[in-house]
This record gives sequence, C-alpha cells and structure tokens, in this order.
Amino acid sequence: MILSYILIFGFLSSIIVFCSTRKHLLLSLLSLEFMVLCVFMMLFLVTFNYGYEVYMVLLFLVFTVCEGALGLSILVTLIRNQGNDYLSSMSVLSW
Repeated sequence: MILSYILIFGFLSSIIVFCSTRKHLLLSLLSLEFMVLCVFMMLFLVTFNYGYEVYMVLLFLVFTVCEGALGLSILVTLIRNQGNDYLSSMSVLSW
C-alpha cells in the first residue's frame, strides 16, 4: 500500500517537473522517462497483485524503449543543428 503511494507521489512530482522545465530538452526527456518508469511500476504491481499475464507489461516496455530512442535521436539532432539543447532555440520554421 505504501509503495503505491510512493509511486503516485513520484508520478505527480514528475508531472510537476515536466511542466516547470522550459529551458532544456534533456530535463524534459528525463522527467518523461521517470513518469514512464512510475507508470511501468504501477502497471506491474497491478498485474502482479491480480494475477494477470505480464504480456501487457512487456508491450509497454517495448513502446517505452521506442519512445526513449526517439527522444534521444531528437536531442542529438537538435544539438548537432543548434549546438545546444535549449528549447527556446527550437523553432518549427527551422526544421
């Protein structure tokens, strides 16, 4: 029970950090990964407690890895083009 409260607190704190970071793309990506990690742990606890199959958890992990790789590729592309990871230097017209 206390673990679920800790995971909910971690999820809410990652949402607050994601909404408050407006300077660096890397900080936004890290808070998104922490949010996904909290959701993964909550999903695993629910499937483990109720005795469901863990195939949904594995599918969630596959999509999480794809999301992380996509975020890192966007970060590398942004750093190669602009030289920094500031969100203020990113514009839709420059793509």
